[in-house]
Amino acid sequence: MSSYDDSKAQKLKEDGVLNLRPEQVKDELFQQYDFFDPRDLLQVKYEMIRRVQKDSWTVMQASKTFGFSRPSYYEAQNSFNRKGLPGLIPGQRGPKSAHKLSDNVMEFVEEAIAKDSTLHASQIALLLEKRFDLKVHPRSIERALDRRKKKEKKKTNGM
Repeated sequence: MSSYDDSKAQKLKEDGVLNLRPEQVKDELFQQYDFFDPRDLLQVKYEMIRRVQKDSWTVMQASKTFGFSRPSYYEAQNSFNRKGLPGLIPGQRGPKSAHKLSDNVMEFVEEAIAKDSTLHASQIALLLEKRFDLKVHPRSIERALDRRKKKEKKKTNGM
């Protein structure tokens, strides 16, 4: 593998479009032509959709040939129909925000800290469990407090 191949794979990984299972792509275009890169998830998904829409492949045939499940095909197709090529870029996995530490919970945390500035995150976690029946890791509390401090700092700096 050349250094170009290595740097391309690194760039694909950084951009979140590195196909982690390139060996499962069995399409002849990806086998015969260097232009088609089975490591490029965006290209693989696009070609899978194109094979169904333009070459009249079945969804089962395309998904199997490109190393995806049928539900994954339909998800890619729907995303492509809604957003175009950017819809094929994988989104952020997991929670999109601090779902346990809502505004009212964080207000409680800040009030508790205002009353006792010596409280540690582990102690705050116990308070949250008692008050809200909410299990939160102490590190999550520390991160949430840091985020709020940054927001306040931006506000005071006029940003």
